[in-house]
This record gives sequence, C-alpha cells and structure tokens, in this order.
Amino acid sequence: MTADRSGPAFSVHDIPFSTHGSWFGLSPVVAEKTYAGDLHLVSHQNGMHAVLSLVPLDPATGDRAETRTETTPGLLRWAHPDGSIGCAYESPDTVRLRGEGLGLRITAAAETLTPFTGTYFHRDPVAGGYVFTSYETGRRYRITVLSGSPTEVSGSQALGSGDRGLTITADAGGAWEAAVEELDSARRPYTSTQTFHRIVEAAERAFTAFADAVAPWRSPGTPAAELAAYVLWSATVRPAALVTRSAVLMSKHWMDKVWSWDHCFNALALAPGAPALAWDQFSLPFDHQDESGALPDSVTHSEALYNFVKPPIHGWTLSHLRRRLPGPLDRAELTQAYRRLERWTDFWLTMRRAPGAALPHYQHGNDSGWDNATTFDPERVIVTADLAAFLVLQLHELAALATELGLPDESRRWTRTASDTQAALLDELWTGERFVARSVETSQTWSTAGLLDLMPVVLGEHLPGNVSAALASRIEAHLTPHGLATELPTSPHYLPDGYWRGPIWAPATVLIEDGLRRGGHDRLADEISARFRALCETHGFAENFDALTGEGLRDRAYTWTAACYLLLAKAHALRETTARSHPGTRPGGDGSPQPVPLRD
Repeated sequence: MTADRSGPAFSVHDIPFSTHGSWFGLSPVVAEKTYAGDLHLVSHQNGMHAVLSLVPLDPATGDRAETRTETTPGLLRWAHPDGSIGCAYESPDTVRLRGEGLGLRITAAAETLTPFTGTYFHRDPVAGGYVFTSYETGRRYRITVLSGSPTEVSGSQALGSGDRGLTITADAGGAWEAAVEELDSARRPYTSTQTFHRIVEAAERAFTAFADAVAPWRSPGTPAAELAAYVLWSATVRPAALVTRSAVLMSKHWMDKVWSWDHCFNALALAPGAPALAWDQFSLPFDHQDESGALPDSVTHSEALYNFVKPPIHGWTLSHLRRRLPGPLDRAELTQAYRRLERWTDFWLTMRRAPGAALPHYQHGNDSGWDNATTFDPERVIVTADLAAFLVLQLHELAALATELGLPDESRRWTRTASDTQAALLDELWTGERFVARSVETSQTWSTAGLLDLMPVVLGEHLPGNVSAALASRIEAHLTPHGLATELPTSPHYLPDGYWRGPIWAPATVLIEDGLRRGGHDRLADEISARFRALCETHGFAENFDALTGEGLRDRAYTWTAACYLLLAKAHALRETTARSHPGTRPGGDGSPQPVPLRD
C-alpha cells in the first residue's frame, strides 16, 4: 500500500489554490478583505484582479449547484451529491478542469463599463477557444473545451456592460473537460496528451518534492510544516516585468508584493532545501537598489515603490543565510552581496543621519516595518534603538565579508563603526533600565509599552549582561498564551486588531527569539518558539494574530508567517535531536551542539 502523497488539505477560503510559478490562483478573495460567493480566477499581474468567475451548475435545472470545496496542493474539487468538478494546474499558466454530473459557468468577473475597461470576450477563429481579454491585467484568458459542449455563450464581441461568458456541460452520462490559459497576445491552439488524472499526480509530485526539500525534518511533532511549505510553494511566481527573479509573494491574496524585509524570512526558510530560490529572495530587492543605496519599500509585477524603506535587517539575514545555505557563496556572489550591503549601509549612515548625529533615524513608522507602532505616536522622524541595533549587526556582517574578500582595511573600518554605533546606542538611548526613542528635531525622548522598544535584544551576544537581562525581563511581560504581543495588553493603546499595536507578528517573534538565544536566554526563547508554533498549528499562517485569542487576522495566507514557522519548527526539531545525541551540551538556535553558556 503506497502512502498518501496528495499533501495537506486546506480551506481555499483561507489559502488560495495555486502552483509554484503561477501569477494567478483560484480563490473567493477578490480584493482586500472582500470575499465573493464563488471561486474566481484571480491574477496578480498589474496588481490583484479577479478576472473570471467560476460557478458550478446543476445541469438539470441550470441553476447554481451548492457544492463543498475540497482542496489539496494538487487538486481543487467542487463536490456535490450528484457529481463533482476538479481543477488542477498543468503548468504555471494553465489549469485543467474536469466535470462529471455538474456543469460550469465561466464569466467575466467584473462588469464592463466602457470599451476600454473591464473584460472583452470573443471566440478566436484562428486558435480556437473562447478568449477573455482583461484590461486590468493586460493579459488574455483562453478557455478551450476538450470534451463536452460549450453552451449559453453570451456577450461575444459585446462592448459596454452585460454578461459575457459560457457554460460547459457534458453529453448525457459523460464527463467534460476544458483548459484555461493565461497568455499574452496569442498562442497556438491548446493541445495536451496528458489525462486529467496524470496532471493531478504530476502536481502532487511537484509539491511533495518541494516539501521534501525544504522540510525533510517534518514529523508529527511539526504538524503544520507541510502546509507551511504549500503556502510558500503556491505563492511563488515566475520572473516577469519588474520581478526580476523567481519570487515568493507575501500572499496570493491582496498582500501580493515583495516587501524589503519580508523577503528575508522567506529566504532563510528556503535556504537549506531550495538554495537558488532562497538566494533569489534575498537578492530581488537589491536588484532595484537606487542611486542613494536605498532598497525599495516593495516590488511587485508592475511597480517598485521608493516612498518608504524598510529596516536594515539584511546583515542579520545574510549572516544566518550563509550558514543555512548548503554550500558557500562563490567569490562573485560574495563580492556582489558585499557591495550591495555596503551601499545599503551607507544609505543609513549618510542619508539618514542628521548632521553631527551618531545614530540614524526613521522618517516614518513604515520605514521600521512596524507602521503604526506606539513608538511613533509622539513624532515620526525619530532615532530608535531597534534601528541602531540592526545597523550594528549589519556592520559586523560587512566586516566579516570584507575579511573573507581579503579587504582588511575595510573590515577594520566596519568593525570600528559597529563599535562606535553600539556605544552611541547605549550612551544616548539606554536609561539604565530601558531604551528610549528620541526626536530628531527636539531631542525629546520617550518610551512606550510597545515591543519595538525592546528589539535591541537582537544584538544577542554583543549586549552587556545587565542590558540583555533587563530586555529579556521586559520581553517576557509581552508573552501571552499565544506569543509576543506587540503592545502590552495592559496598555491603554492596545488594540486586538491594531496591526502593530497589539497583535502577534512572525518577524518580531523570530528576531527576538534569535537574539534571546544568542544572548543565553534559552528558557524564554524556547517558550516563545513553542507558543508561536502552537499558534500556527491551531490558527494557520495569517498576517498577524490576536494576542489574547490567537485568531488569525488580515491576510490569511502570509508567506513570512509560514517561513517563520518553518524556521522555528526546524530549529526545535534539531535541538531535540541534538539533546538526545549530544548529552552535556546545549543545542544552539539552529540545533547544532553548543557549550552550555555561562548565564541564562
């Protein structure tokens, strides 16, 4: 008897049905926080756009059939007592459909208002098939009926508003099949020698190979690992337009971009098993680095935004990434990474340090990644401890890279700047009990009940013991049954769905867990890891979570959440293995045996 390799079942209402490399998926989510009654083909070229509506029909009455949707990585299925419709990806731009006992109505999702917007529909007399031309995505969607009959064709060549589409039904007692393709201007007629069953099997094998590569350590003790792998696998798109490399979008719901710190966590999770894809994730924002050295705030198919930036966690990331990759970077890759990281660091040291200042500043909460954190309530243009801490780690990584590249003078310069920056951080922002933020314009300082103020714990082994202990104590106060609240629940500013004013976030969890562990606070790091892993195993991979109930909030298929689960789950699994096989040692953050630290 062979094992079931169909992969994890999931709700298409939470996670889109898609495949690795595709720019579209099937989902009821048709816009931000907007759910339709039926599934739609939703494209992410030129933004998020619902293009086609897919409605199962009772062929006896022609009415909408009430179906149950069942989804695994290789197959989406509309199930009904009288029949079913299956959907599977044959390739990243083509899905195959097969129905028995049910028909399917495929129509333009949005009403066409003018000849220049919406969707135009016609039958192609050259290549065959029925073509929906989308103004919004700039692409065409061709339906080729392979067996059965196209009926109720309406709105062909029509302009203005009105219904446009077709119904596909089977001959009496039979089944029907069709292909749906996303294409550019034209393509030869659709042909395929593969049966629907074989297409499903191939899709299942592709996902299983990916899951086996990125999470070979998964076990019953890490029950969400396979679904986390699917979230990453299915949110990956092929290079197109401004997306210069294979890219893992944050979601194939409305958060369909690559933000310039989100990508770091995806890169780390992918590194051991999919190193080329991981390197693409780390590198993509750097492909759009501007003349000042800044990274874009975000990149997607048709736009790169520079109005904000994101925090310089890239030195921290590269340090971990190089240890997680199965082999070392070659000299060309190392040199490119060094020079790009150098320019990004110089941006903060020149463009974001006021005259005479030792520490850089943010210009808005968005620059920190913690858009509306309470740290930014008094003012927005501020010097913060988290920024200085990230920059110190980045400077240390630049020093290490320069040493490897045989640049001793540059290495010494970076080491000296790291030391000076950390000294300024402690001298200017540490009160003896906590870190404060400071106004660039007035030099006024303040502290908050927000977790962002405690982020210098990422310095780990670089922190003085008393500072590390004080931060760990304050961090523990943020720990709810589900994880780290970004604002103390006792704060008057706490909001259950307040974005960075309360909810639990994956990146903050991983950064703090790593800093605590490197600082010797393993007990607290273990507890944070355990609670976040349990949160994901119970509530999935939402953008963020209610800190008191654990409910998933906002976008429910967020890749950095899945990536952070994989990072923590793998490290936990390896620590358990190490503890059994290397008694007398304490497993490190990545699971490797380490000497027991002097303090905890």
